[in-house]
Amino acid sequence: MNDTERHIASAFDRDLEGIQAQIMKMGGLVEQAIMGAAVSLETRDDELATKVRENDRAIDKMEELLNEEAARVIALRAPTASDLRIVLSVMRMSANLERIGDLSKNMAKRTTVLVQMQPIGSTASSLRRMAREVELMLKDALDAYIQRDAALAQDVIERDADVDQMYNTLFREFLTFMLEDPRNITACMHLHFIAKNIERMGDHVTSICEQVVFLTTGQLPEETRAKLDNTSTDMGPRPDLVKDEG
Repeated sequence: MNDTERHIASAFDRDLEGIQAQIMKMGGLVEQAIMGAAVSLETRDDELATKVRENDRAIDKMEELLNEEAARVIALRAPTASDLRIVLSVMRMSANLERIGDLSKNMAKRTTVLVQMQPIGSTASSLRRMAREVELMLKDALDAYIQRDAALAQDVIERDADVDQMYNTLFREFLTFMLEDPRNITACMHLHFIAKNIERMGDHVTSICEQVVFLTTGQLPEETRAKLDNTSTDMGPRPDLVKDEG
């Protein structure tokens, strides 16, 4: 390798390091958004909910910058297959992170409405625990990415079943509260949307882990884990059929 080739290779390595550092920074902001939204709901902190909504702009901006930088790297560096996987994985991961940020913002929007209503049992605490599990999954997913640990990524994928089960349990609690007292219906509808948003976050974390497996092995996981969300067969609101605008 001559000096020119070494210089090009070194510049490309710096580009890869730069976009990977950015995806980790974006992931940190998204972790904060998840817990900020959950804590604001549990503590009925409208100020914190507003902060979560405002901070989502930074997450959106990071996705834009990452996509621009990734496109530049592809255009200028013509990466080989293994390096191209890194760039493509970053682009896909940033899209998933941006969506988790949007879902956190949607949670915060509903918190602003819910603080005007009477609390519904201990459901806010249950939602915070569910959100905490997703946050821990995301942290491990990002660690798996940095460490190129396909086994850890697969473990996170399997843990999404726990989030699905939490959602199913909460869904039935909301139905019970609504049946016991029709005055609970509006609040429970909002809480149900929040629970569904958190469940969707788990799905996006799973997608990130699938990218880690793809990055380390060159292939996506062979089998898609069966979803344990069985609420579609129950009577009740179906937020998965209604677009929740970000």
